[in-house]
Amino acid sequence: MSQRSCLSVILAAGEGTRMKSAMPKVLHPIAGLPMVTHVVKAAEAAGSGDLALVIGHGAEEMRKAAAKFAPKAATFVQEKRLGTAHAVLAARDAISRGYDDILVMFGDTPLIDPDALSVARRKLAEGAAVVVVGFRTPNPSGYGRLIERGGKLVAIREEKDCSEEEKKITFCNGGLMAVAGGQALKLLEAVGNKNAKGEYYLTDIVEIAGMQGLVVVATQASFENALGINNRAELAEAEGIWQTRRRRQAMLDGVTLIVPETVFFSHDTEIGADTVVEPNVWFGPGVKIATGAKIHAFSHIEGATIASNCDIGPFARLRPGADLKQKAKVGNFCEVKQATIEEGAKVNHLTYIGDARVGAGANIGAGTITCNYDGYSKFFTDIGEGAFVGSNSSLVAPVTIGKGGYIASGSVITESVPNDALAFGRARQRTLPGKGKELRERFASAAAAKKK
Repeated sequence: MSQRSCLSVILAAGEGTRMKSAMPKVLHPIAGLPMVTHVVKAAEAAGSGDLALVIGHGAEEMRKAAAKFAPKAATFVQEKRLGTAHAVLAARDAISRGYDDILVMFGDTPLIDPDALSVARRKLAEGAAVVVVGFRTPNPSGYGRLIERGGKLVAIREEKDCSEEEKKITFCNGGLMAVAGGQALKLLEAVGNKNAKGEYYLTDIVEIAGMQGLVVVATQASFENALGINNRAELAEAEGIWQTRRRRQAMLDGVTLIVPETVFFSHDTEIGADTVVEPNVWFGPGVKIATGAKIHAFSHIEGATIASNCDIGPFARLRPGADLKQKAKVGNFCEVKQATIEEGAKVNHLTYIGDARVGAGANIGAGTITCNYDGYSKFFTDIGEGAFVGSNSSLVAPVTIGKGGYIASGSVITESVPNDALAFGRARQRTLPGKGKELRERFASAAAAKKK
């Protein structure tokens, strides 16, 4: 089958009014990726060399998005919404190029499994002209039924048109179709619109192909493959299914999830074996974690690279550009952004490190901040190997703390510190005996006077 050429036609022209959103429905994300992109990735994984994206509502926005998630896809606009067969024919120019296989998918079914597409393509290679992917359910109410006779699919019947006997059928239409490229245009052009809505239905090609003596078959996939998204409740349902799949795969790959249902992955999360993830951790896009890391509870990680045996959190936030080397530690209530924390360095608590480098083995005390922004521009802070920054210090960038440098607690550092130097940047302490008692008495008297 790898020798066969394949075009995937992805229908993404629906308005999605039930989403109640200005954004086209298929651009709403699952695991941080537009749902239509999940469909694109499945098509590519099943060997589809070319993509035709049929768009309508929000066409310009869709084109801009497609340039990112499917840069090689050709886009076609369905000017009028006259049914699914009409939508597929919007990509007539692409279909006519002579592909062996044509896959027709919907941009709002993000859970489609590439294996289901591969099975459908295999049936085409074996001689079928049309392959319909269906699913079985004990509660088929509302779904079109797949009518089979003698191992062949003879019709797709909408429930309102089913006989009482046909309504008992539990094999239902999943929407996805595979069509032999040499037959595709002929079958699509034969579809009429003599129905209550005056629309051209893709499902009609099943009976048309049968009447032409062509082989039509159905394959079975899970219900999840056909799960379409029409509103935000269904969007959340699909997100939940995707996350459940990903959590299971992570655990099978050797990752420990203490309470799996509280951990949320992004579409591109990479996480190594022997990593332990505690409850309530969120991974945004662009996270790569090597082996043996420990991610403590309530941490939020996005766009970060974490080397082996690092220790993160609890309540840590790693923002894009955070790069932690081996055995680095970022502790509770710390935030790191666009900064490298080198091997064995510790950023323990209540600290912000942004636009910076923390050298190997350095220790950053509680309450330290790198003052990297002046309201207009960002500046860099470089903290050398083995440096010690005392608690509640402010490092005003651009500034360098040399190797082995020592910053006294409570300092505001505005000038670079040489290697192995000790720097103070705070006001001199004065102690006035008895002054504390005097102040308390004065304040108490003032407060009592206000109450009169």
